[in-house]
Amino acid sequence: MASLHISLAAEKIGHIGALPITNSLLTAWIVIALLTILSYVATRKMNRIPTGGQLLAETIVGGLYDFFESVVGVHVKKFFPFIATLFIYIVAANWVGLLPGVGTIGFFHASEFTPLFRAATADLNMTIGLAILSIIAMQYFGFKTLGFHYSGRFISLKDPISFAVGLLEIISDFSKVLSFGFRLFGNIFAGEVLLAVIAFIMPYIVPLPFLVMELFVGLIQALVFSMLSAAFFALAVSHGQDDHRKEVSTHG
Repeated sequence: MASLHISLAAEKIGHIGALPITNSLLTAWIVIALLTILSYVATRKMNRIPTGGQLLAETIVGGLYDFFESVVGVHVKKFFPFIATLFIYIVAANWVGLLPGVGTIGFFHASEFTPLFRAATADLNMTIGLAILSIIAMQYFGFKTLGFHYSGRFISLKDPISFAVGLLEIISDFSKVLSFGFRLFGNIFAGEVLLAVIAFIMPYIVPLPFLVMELFVGLIQALVFSMLSAAFFALAVSHGQDDHRKEVSTHG
């Protein structure tokens, strides 16, 4: 009798040297390869008047640019390449995890079924990694824009209150990693479990509405992750900007 397979952690399917390969990591590599191929196909023959794949790519990129411009304003040119890449990768990873065969094609090992593929964002390691990358980028943009002055966000000896606020900012950035990572993982993994349970109980027709819902959830979660990242980047580069300008004009 068939059994329902649900695993909180990604399963190992092999090794490359000392590096363990999990089913979520394999899916992540497939997503990267697909996006690379699609990007090449869409841009290999650039025309002044876009058609076909180029038109679709420019429509997507243009729409994302306008959307993120409404979030971060004048800073959009600094952040857009990173934020757009983040959004496209996350939404692609979310949607690839819904394809037939993901979670159902695999092999048996020690009488336990191990899926060959698993949604990349249904692995906490992946979502925490993306969150860490986002917070590192936040510090990069802050220091690049404001220079050493940006460190005043974390370390300020002006008075005890400023020092305490700096400590809270450090704690806040660490908490963002957990918040970003667990939010994305929780929503995608919960959707994966829901679809698996529904398909196990009623495998025909009934899962379709839930599949459509998960497509929408995958899009929303990618938007939330990238939009919050953009908002935090904007806050980082504007931190104490007025004081910094006064200092520059005074020394000038």
